[in-house]
Amino acid sequence: MLALFRSITKSRFGAAIALVFLGLIALSFAGADISGANLGGSGTADRAVTVGSEKIGTNDVQRSLTNALENARQENPTVTMKAFIAQGALDQVVDSMIDRAALLDWARQSAVGMGVSDRLIDSEIAKMPAFQGADGKFSQETYKALLGQKGISDSLLRDDVAKGLMARQVLIPAGIGAAMPLSVAQRYVAVLTETREGAVQLIPSAAFAPKTAPSEAEVAAFYKANGARYQRPERRTIRYAIFDAASVQAVPAPSEAEVANRYKLNAATYAPVELRAFTQVIVPTEAAAKALAGEIAGGKSIEAAAAAKGLSASKTAASTRAKLDSEASAAVAAAVFAAERGKLAQPAKGALGWYVIRLDSVTQNPGKSLDQARAEITAVLSAEKHKAALADLSAKFDESFGSGTGLADVAKGAGLTIITTDPLQADGTVPGRTDIKPNADVMPLLQAAFGMEREGEPQVAEIKAGERYVIFDVGQITPAAPPPLADVREKVLADLDTQRGYGAAKAATDKLMAALAKKVSLAEAIKALGVPLPAAQPVTMPRQQLNAMQPKIPATLQLMFEMAQGTAKKLDVPNKGGFVLVTLSKITPGVVKADDPLIARARTELGELTGREYVDELRVAVRDAVGVKRNDAALAALRTQLSGGQ
Repeated sequence: MLALFRSITKSRFGAAIALVFLGLIALSFAGADISGANLGGSGTADRAVTVGSEKIGTNDVQRSLTNALENARQENPTVTMKAFIAQGALDQVVDSMIDRAALLDWARQSAVGMGVSDRLIDSEIAKMPAFQGADGKFSQETYKALLGQKGISDSLLRDDVAKGLMARQVLIPAGIGAAMPLSVAQRYVAVLTETREGAVQLIPSAAFAPKTAPSEAEVAAFYKANGARYQRPERRTIRYAIFDAASVQAVPAPSEAEVANRYKLNAATYAPVELRAFTQVIVPTEAAAKALAGEIAGGKSIEAAAAAKGLSASKTAASTRAKLDSEASAAVAAAVFAAERGKLAQPAKGALGWYVIRLDSVTQNPGKSLDQARAEITAVLSAEKHKAALADLSAKFDESFGSGTGLADVAKGAGLTIITTDPLQADGTVPGRTDIKPNADVMPLLQAAFGMEREGEPQVAEIKAGERYVIFDVGQITPAAPPPLADVREKVLADLDTQRGYGAAKAATDKLMAALAKKVSLAEAIKALGVPLPAAQPVTMPRQQLNAMQPKIPATLQLMFEMAQGTAKKLDVPNKGGFVLVTLSKITPGVVKADDPLIARARTELGELTGREYVDELRVAVRDAVGVKRNDAALAALRTQLSGGQ
């Protein structure tokens, strides 16, 4: 609802708020996985930061950053340290360490007199799941083993826990109870429900292009300078051959001994068995079961007797005794198989309570003799033999490739036909050929094929488990490059015209804005240009409709809702395609009633933001009070080292 307010957290101010609260949840990372804690302390390497009386070394920062990266990899296993740092992780880790150290130092000062007891630290550590044994309780052995595994000392962990606890004590109360005045909330809700009216005018560069055609030299020079704009992605041909059950020769049929042995192994499957279906009601106690059984014996149906007590009778499909034994209990199975058809079984205790059961039907399954099961078993054994033969053939091909034999020789020796695809892009499509659809057999090969470093590296792959395989390699690799000019000439000419008209389009846009500033109407200003332009697009939109478009709000509409009434602003079209002129003629504030529920919700969210601001102000004040000195040279060197630089 209040997307406008939430967007504040994306600002620099909001990022600082998030950073503080990130520090507050460091304990939860430690609780789930000790590798997630931002552990501080004085390191032996170059000093990175001095916070009050505490020295934070580059080793401390590196350890904390590594632990944070391990946590990040739980959600994105492919993230690298270089990418992690590029996303701002190093700065966030350093800021978090500074804040936690500063809060503890400030709180322990005699003028403040706050502290964290050893017993409270012990209690927090004991709660951490990572240190709990099989019985769910704190295990000293597990604690020591995990700290040793992570290279963390007991004192270092306790120091970090103390910092986290102090952060809770100091920062959280600062944000509690913050409130936004009703008048402010009403004003913001009015903004949320406002409606804006304006127009969007396109000024395309092509409309101002010179009427004379460009020379061939101009076309060639433009194409050379902008070749990357027309570049075609890398393409590869894939050579492949399919092999399946039909490719396996002379697979012996199952012998009589094999069939008999399989029948013997599955004797329980083919043996005669009795199946019983019944209706049951489950009650919590033996007394309740006997009372219910007594009512049924007195003439009530099991369904009616159950319904009278607010229960339901459920029918159970025909089951074997062994199945009942495992799903309910041996007592229930015995009762069911001792009962007579249409009669009640003796109440019996099962997994869910006491069972009251009426036997509905008894079915005798005669099973199958060896002769009766022979065809079924033969089919199963034949399929298994073909799968095994295919797996053996696949392994043989793989071994041949490993010894240097090429795809063509392996296919020829096995009597397989090699198929070569058209030059494909990584998504399986053929550039410029929408009539050619990706082949279903080729699609599973694309990732491996485009991962090969060069042609002629054959592989074996399984297309359908145990049934369909393929041998393949890359036949020809066409690197990504611009196509010949002749292939894209029309597109190049259009883009060149756009660029040739860009300067005039810019001048025309500035002229329009100057006219609008003098209160000339947009239509009159365009007419004065003397150049035909696309019709202006009128816009009338409430802010709520704009917010509903998140996160993909068009730049023109976003700009319109950031402008002042009666103004005009311009936006560049990519690739010098021209300009878009946005005008805002009228803002109509929303009408908000005193009892509108949006007001209460706005006050709540604005109050939360106010509380975060209080927390942030306190965090900054604490830093100033204890004093923070950053060694920018040491941090820069650490950034370079961890990013893989020299």
